[in-house]
Amino acid sequence: MIRLKSDALLVCEIEPQLGGCVIGLWFDGVPVLRSTRGPLATAREAGSYPLVPFSNRIARATLLWQGTSHPLVSNNAPEPHAIHGVGWQRPWTVLDSDDSFVMLACEHRADAAWPFAFDSSQTLRLRGNALEMTLALTNQSGQPAPAGLGWHPFFVKRPGSRIAFEATGRWEMGPDKLPTTRRPAHGLDADCAQLDVDHCFDGWNGLVQLRDELLSTRIHSNLRRLVVFTNASRDSIAIEPVSHVNNAINLVAAGADAGDLGLHTLQPGETLTAQMSIAVERVQ
Repeated sequence: MIRLKSDALLVCEIEPQLGGCVIGLWFDGVPVLRSTRGPLATAREAGSYPLVPFSNRIARATLLWQGTSHPLVSNNAPEPHAIHGVGWQRPWTVLDSDDSFVMLACEHRADAAWPFAFDSSQTLRLRGNALEMTLALTNQSGQPAPAGLGWHPFFVKRPGSRIAFEATGRWEMGPDKLPTTRRPAHGLDADCAQLDVDHCFDGWNGLVQLRDELLSTRIHSNLRRLVVFTNASRDSIAIEPVSHVNNAINLVAAGADAGDLGLHTLQPGETLTAQMSIAVERVQ
């Protein structure tokens, strides 16, 4: 476990061996992300984890790519889908670190979970009152490969928690948790307590404001799609900057436009990068 500190009372704990996940993030002792002090069984229980080489679900764990069907691993039983890539299930290696910074790397060779080799790196840095993160993916296979990036942070949902962001569209989901149709939407400006949402928003402007009785948090990213997930029974809200719409690879195979969905195709040796920051301050 790696513990980072900033002069602005921000503390971040990271577990490289467990999917390169963020165990927790605290500002002056107050949890910003869902935090567990005990041992975690999986990165899915952590405060945040990287999404690489895709986010959300690939329908029925079958990748349809350039005329070929690739069976994947269904990794979230009892769902039949493949979910959130493979990075969260792999150990990451520490390349460099100091008191406020760490760089991690993960090397993937083609296997049943993902048929394209890639290298991924992520950096996490505390700078003042912000956690700054980068994530990169390089195609190491000998052919063009689909690629996507993102993060899956769970923010603490306290009394008075309110989320606000701007977007232009929202993807509706069917009972199988796969996207069906896109509808115009202005984003959200809502109290989190009774919010029931599990959707991908596109046309996002890259900024989310989350505020409660203790903290004011700004989530910023260069990505332009955002998955938001919570309901009244949960004490956290997932606010996930992502590069592409859920199940984008198979939607493109069915005739949708890759650019509209945010799906990237990386040529051999080509790299995709993303940035995200979480800035926190006390409510006055």
